[in-house]
Amino acid sequence: MDEMEEELKCPVCGSFFREPLILPCSHNLCQACARNILVQTPEAESPRSRRASGSAGSDYDYLDLDKMSLYSEADSGYGSYGGFASAPTTPCQKSPNGVRVFPPAAPPPPASAASSSAAAASSACLAPVPRNACLTCPLCHRSLILDERGLRGFAKNRVLEGVIERYQQSKAAALRCQLCEKAPKEAAVMCEQCDVFYCEPCRLRCHPPRGPLAKHRLLPPAQGRVSRRLSPRKVATCTDHELENHSMYCVQCKSPVCYQCLEEGKHASHEVKALGAMWKLHKSQLSQALNGLSDRAKEAKEFLVQLRNMVQQIQENSVEFEACLVAQCDALIDALNRRKAQLLSRVNKEHEHKLKVVRDQISHCTVKLRQTTGLMEYCLEVIKENDPSGFLQISDALIRRVHLTEDQWGKGTLSPRMTTDFDLNLDNAPLLQSIHQLDFVQMKVPAAPILQLEECCTHNNSATLSWKQPPLSTVQVDGYILELDDGNGGQFREVYVGKETMCTVDGLHFNSTYSARVKAFNKTGVSPYSKTLVLQTSEVAWFSFDPSTAHSDIIFSNDNLTVTCNSYDDRVVLGKTGFSKGLHYWELSIDRYDNHPDPAFGVARVDVLKDVMLGKDEKAWAMYVDNNRSWFMHNNSHTNRTEGGITKGATVGVLLDLTRRTLTFSINEDQQGPVAFENLEGIFFPAVSLNRNVQVTLHTGLPVPDFYHARGTMQ
Repeated sequence: MDEMEEELKCPVCGSFFREPLILPCSHNLCQACARNILVQTPEAESPRSRRASGSAGSDYDYLDLDKMSLYSEADSGYGSYGGFASAPTTPCQKSPNGVRVFPPAAPPPPASAASSSAAAASSACLAPVPRNACLTCPLCHRSLILDERGLRGFAKNRVLEGVIERYQQSKAAALRCQLCEKAPKEAAVMCEQCDVFYCEPCRLRCHPPRGPLAKHRLLPPAQGRVSRRLSPRKVATCTDHELENHSMYCVQCKSPVCYQCLEEGKHASHEVKALGAMWKLHKSQLSQALNGLSDRAKEAKEFLVQLRNMVQQIQENSVEFEACLVAQCDALIDALNRRKAQLLSRVNKEHEHKLKVVRDQISHCTVKLRQTTGLMEYCLEVIKENDPSGFLQISDALIRRVHLTEDQWGKGTLSPRMTTDFDLNLDNAPLLQSIHQLDFVQMKVPAAPILQLEECCTHNNSATLSWKQPPLSTVQVDGYILELDDGNGGQFREVYVGKETMCTVDGLHFNSTYSARVKAFNKTGVSPYSKTLVLQTSEVAWFSFDPSTAHSDIIFSNDNLTVTCNSYDDRVVLGKTGFSKGLHYWELSIDRYDNHPDPAFGVARVDVLKDVMLGKDEKAWAMYVDNNRSWFMHNNSHTNRTEGGITKGATVGVLLDLTRRTLTFSINEDQQGPVAFENLEGIFFPAVSLNRNVQVTLHTGLPVPDFYHARGTMQ
């Protein structure tokens, strides 16, 4: 019940309600608090003065109108509502429980002046209010201009009083003084007549044992609690007729009324019902409303449990993820240290190589220099000899040796074979860039997509599918893979791969059932499949002629259903839909037929020749017909001449049965000749060839004619 306590506290004083009044906005105020926040409006703005001056513009008594007005924060004042004057702007302050309230027009009297007795304070609450007083609800900020009854015009909330009383009795805490302004002290007595608990200082100050108060009976707090609980609850009386009890309920005003209100008051013409019946009805309605609210509260509790579990899960996942991150970074550091050791080893090898080369060169030069120095000293000693013949015997050889030695020093011997610089430069820029770009990526595969059934549909032999990711999924998706089976319960095959979430698949078989599914993928992997969606293509085909593949001389009209030609030569036009499976029938009505031309009707491949009569090449199967007879033609081979031609208004039917792999023609719903062609395989498009003397209109989506059913029965 602790959660209910805020419902039992006044929004102005922050304490439990004392003599709560019900405002028209359904909020409650202590009677004393209501009087404290009254604001007096200027006489010029009162409803009476405006009504007396004729400015109100209403024939109704202002007391019978809804005196509520909306508080406007935009202009810091009160907007008028229902034809009543707006109240003046009043500075607001905070109540003990944080609600904005409006102070009284005049400051309250000091405590010493108001402490004569609790009874005097209680009677002061019922004293006449200032004329044209305005009361503003501190919760919804609606303002109400009071009539001459003042606060007595508001009903007391006896139910709320009873709930507060039961709530306080359920508390085991000691009873507190009801007159202490700040921290209430423990109550010492309770006045049975005033129905107020006093601490000893407040009793001496507010309830002295003299005068009329001397006859009041003071009880111990515990006994006073029992006395208050056992005392009969006061019977509510009518706010308009204080001596009358409520006996009926006004449906229009939604308030209890007395019989006098029904006879002579403002409720005389209103619909009323028995008070007890409406009491039970409203209790039932409140119970039903509470059932719905209870369900929402139950869901909220379950949701809070889910959120708390999420908090725990987030904490656990965070610890796990941090450990994984530390391990990954440590692995990178270990890899860097290993690479560092490898690079240092290369540097050491280069260092040893350079030292070896230089040391070898030092050793070689040292030996050479010693040999050169010895030769020089020997030559100097030879020069000192005075024997000419002896000198000449060795001088040539010595000269050659000196020149040879000199030449040996001149062939790069005095140039270092190795530089002191290390020709190694660590290329760390890519690694530094990679370190700076090191960031988190999605490490999970996407969740299974959801097919949006309301947007998936089929049209003719095309299927449009739409899907989306689950609402709470945050995993990155790189693309989707849409798969369809073969329309006959076979294996699935990919029909789309990409980032779009909607795809239309054309060229399906008519009157077939396809199963579709989709999955998502990213760099980590592929999601599970979505639920499988079953699609049914149309039983019959609806199509028109195709301008994009027709000869340029063909003229289209009637939404591409009617064609003619501006040339005297035959030109070919195809239908938009190709067939590879099933039974299909369409008709062409002859709108114009001049000078006995030979139009041709049938089927063809998409790459058929467009500037010759249909059937002239191997990619068309046709029946060409004049006003007397017809022929079947394929690859310029004419067969099965049949009597019976066409005129204006005639109808030519084309029946393509790819189950039996046959093509049959009719004129005016009668079969024309035998089965025209057999053993047809592949994809076939409806086709017509005509010249400027003929105009035809295409009719599709037709049932198979009776002659074909009869022939099938005979077979």
